[in-house]
Order: sequence, then C-alpha cells, then structure tokens
Amino acid sequence: MTPSILGALEFPPISHLLEWPEFLFEDTLFGINKAVLLTLIGAMMVLGFFMAAGRRRELVPTGMQNAGEMAIEFIEQDIVVNVMGPEARHWTPFMASIFFFILFLNIFGIIPLVQFPVPSRMAIPMFLALQTWVLMLVVGFKHQGFKFLPNTLFPPGVPGALKPLLAFIELLSVFILRPFTLMVRLFANLMAGHMLLTTFYVLSAALWVKSVGLVVLPLPVAMAIFVTAFEILVAVLQAYIFTILTAVYVSESMHGH
Repeated sequence: MTPSILGALEFPPISHLLEWPEFLFEDTLFGINKAVLLTLIGAMMVLGFFMAAGRRRELVPTGMQNAGEMAIEFIEQDIVVNVMGPEARHWTPFMASIFFFILFLNIFGIIPLVQFPVPSRMAIPMFLALQTWVLMLVVGFKHQGFKFLPNTLFPPGVPGALKPLLAFIELLSVFILRPFTLMVRLFANLMAGHMLLTTFYVLSAALWVKSVGLVVLPLPVAMAIFVTAFEILVAVLQAYIFTILTAVYVSESMHGH
C-alpha cells in the first residue's frame, strides 16, 4: 500500500462506533442520542406498518394488507404454532412485535446516512433479553405455580444421584445463561457486521483517494453488494433467532420439560 493510500486510511476510533453524544435534553435523565432516536423511530415504524396493514380489511388483500397478513401468518405458523403449539396463537401479536422491532432496528445498519444498527449498543439487547427472562418466569409461575422451580431444576426420570448436578446445570443454563446468551448473540452479531461495513467502506474511501478507477472495478463493487446483502441476511436471521428462542423459552415455562 502506497503512502498516499496510507495517508487516507484513517479508521474511526472505537468510541465513534459505540458512543453517541446526546443532542436533545443533554445531561438529563431523558437525554436523547442517535441510538435513542432510532429506537423510537423503529417502534413507530412497527406501529405504522401494522396500522397501515389493518386500516382496510378487504376479503382479497392487496398492498399493505397483503404484506401485513403474510407477516402475521409467517410468525404464527413458523414460530408460534410450530414451537408453542396451536393453543398458543394468542402469542402471535407479541412475537410479531418482537420480530419486526428487532428487524427494523437491525436494518438501520445498511440505510445510507444512518448506518447504525441499534442493537450494536448493549442496552437494547440487554433490555429485550431481560424482558424475555421476566416473561419466562411470570409464565412459568402462572402455569405451573410454585412447582415451576422444581419442575425446571429436576426434570422427570432423572436418577437421584444425578439430581444435585443436574439442578446446578439447569439453574445455570435456564436462569442465568439464557438471558445472557440472548443478549450477547444479538449484540455481537450486529456489532461485528457494523464494524465489517465500516472497515470495508473506509478502505473504499482510501482507494478512491488513490484513484477513482479502483473503486469502480468489479471486485470492490461486488464486495459492496455482497457485504450489504450479507448484513440484510444477518438482520433478518438475528430477529428470527431471538423471536424463536423467546417462543421456546415461554413454551417450556408453559408446559414444562
């Protein structure tokens, strides 16, 4: 790499990827930065999508109604019914809200001028994971009563000699590691993709300084398309994984092992 390219190749510090200064209500409890603003916009996008889809309920759906019905059917059949059973269809609105909320927040990472996936900030995945964890506990005690804890720690059919070891493993995996893995999986994947896109486009900017022709060659253009498409896949996949794991955990709390 020549000195001219090296001179243009300046990676932003990690703080530029993780920290966003507040621009409204600074230094207050209600301070708003880019992450907060995008979270609010993402929530309004979910509400707007389903309100537009349900505004006109025609026998033969078209446009937004068709898109909304396809989205609900996908969540209901592929996640709720397959994982939780037909009797749990009333969970469809909640699961759909989680899926599309996470999806819209993830997609912000590839939108020009925004280019910031909100779950790459730990606070959002942590809140969503804690929500799933609390919901799992509430549903467990509601459906199983105080037997929820022994039913979870001591599955039926386990030899007595293995019960202490199994109880420790279940306590660790169900009540501690589940919210932690939910949080880290979403955060790490979106953060890694965000840094990958940042690295690629910084390199592209350096090549542009060297020669305009270098960034219009087939390889850089193909890589830009591939990386962007890959991030779209990651955004959809992580929203799906988080939602289906939430359904699995709630289902286990409802029905036991």
